[in-house]
Amino acid sequence: MSLAVLLSRSLVGFDAPSVRVEIHLARGLPSFGIVGLADAEVRESRERVRAAILSSGFEFPLGRLTVNLSPADIPKESGRFDLPIAVGVLLVSGQVAIPAASHRQEASGDAPALASLVLAGELSLTGTLVPTRGVLAIALSVARTHRSATLLVPSQDAVEASHVPGIKVLGANSLAEVVAHLNGVSPLHPVKPFGMTEQQAEFPCLSDVRGQLLARRALELAAAGGHSVLLSGTPGIGKSMLAKRLPGILPNLTEDEALEVAAIAAFAGVSQSMTLARPFRAPHHSASLAAIIGGGIKPKPGEVSLAHRGVLFLDELPEFDRRVREALREPLENHEIALARANMKVTFPANFQLLATMNPCPCGWHGHARRVCQCRLEQVATYQSRVSGPLVDRIDLQIQVSQEKERWTDLPVGESSEQVRCRVSEAWRLQQTRQACLNARLSDAQLEVYCKIDSKAKLLLERLIDRYFVSARSIQRIRRVARTIADLDGHHVIDAKHFAEAFQYRFKPR
Repeated sequence: MSLAVLLSRSLVGFDAPSVRVEIHLARGLPSFGIVGLADAEVRESRERVRAAILSSGFEFPLGRLTVNLSPADIPKESGRFDLPIAVGVLLVSGQVAIPAASHRQEASGDAPALASLVLAGELSLTGTLVPTRGVLAIALSVARTHRSATLLVPSQDAVEASHVPGIKVLGANSLAEVVAHLNGVSPLHPVKPFGMTEQQAEFPCLSDVRGQLLARRALELAAAGGHSVLLSGTPGIGKSMLAKRLPGILPNLTEDEALEVAAIAAFAGVSQSMTLARPFRAPHHSASLAAIIGGGIKPKPGEVSLAHRGVLFLDELPEFDRRVREALREPLENHEIALARANMKVTFPANFQLLATMNPCPCGWHGHARRVCQCRLEQVATYQSRVSGPLVDRIDLQIQVSQEKERWTDLPVGESSEQVRCRVSEAWRLQQTRQACLNARLSDAQLEVYCKIDSKAKLLLERLIDRYFVSARSIQRIRRVARTIADLDGHHVIDAKHFAEAFQYRFKPR
């Protein structure tokens, strides 16, 4: 056999396009070349593959070896192509004898026994398979496009990949085990997934927050409809305390969502166990644009993608770099982030809830009943203008967290997170049944279908539009929030009181 063709996967952003690994052995002076837009990591696999084959007790063929990674216009990186290249070298040199593979080939060049086998894994010099970045993303892509395929990866990655339904996953510890499986000597058995953890992190309880009924109500609405929130208030008023309790009232991820979240974390190189708890990301305000949005020469997901299906908490929003703040506009609107490079364009999912806090001024005490603000009016205006109008317009709930009139020790203990979570879960169930998405994700066309309003509510909306400057985007966001309020009240039709409550949450901290 002078030609072997195997299947593998590349990684371009979060997508894993199929790659044909073609290995050709011809007569001539010994050489080993790799073509097909391979980067330095892939070109270095020549030495790893040679050493791994020899260390595993096989012979490295003498002749002109050419490896082509097709299609050539897709970038290839990392060492995940080591395994298919090594198996292909052993195939063309006759050291792997798959039944019928050595006698005939299909017109496409695929050996029949390898047509549905996808291989990915990096080899050490000893022939051992080592964990490979992005295996879960590869498994998800294979399940979407090639459901009859069998994925063969290092054992350390196989358990994680086995959670993806619809494909068979095999795990091997070494090149020798892979060859023994292909030769039929010692078949590998499909890996079975283990159960996902229900809740990995214990979030603080909402009952710790005393008073602040308006902010608690806004937090429940945000959780029930997937809405973004901006909390503004003086230091120590409870903004961060409220924010850290939002994940505790959100329903768990579904298994499909958990796989997607875990795949993003694995792609970014973040250590994370398989869990149904929603991600909660709280980057420091000194974080760079690439850290928050994603980027790099080889683009990696940032915090907006790591918070996918969960919460992105930005404490002291005005302190973040201006470019970071303005870059949030796109993912808040489109729920994904697109990064363009000279040779590629990658897209990462970024369907997150933004939860941000800010002080009213640099010293923090502007508007406080007892403390005196030390800032000049122009300083207050400059500080508040750091959060631009277009960004604020994309935030559904804008809440002024004010000082309680009663002493904190006299305030009653509020509802627990579990009580609020029950109502939120019921609202989610209703929305998924009615429209297959949360209210915050309703398109403009869906709003006309699912956000029907009665005559009184329509009249109120017209009066508000006439009296205040309300952008078209704000109107649509008010309708989505009103839909969530109606869902929590158990109403099918949005009435005037729902619109009135939704409108009061459009506070702008200026």
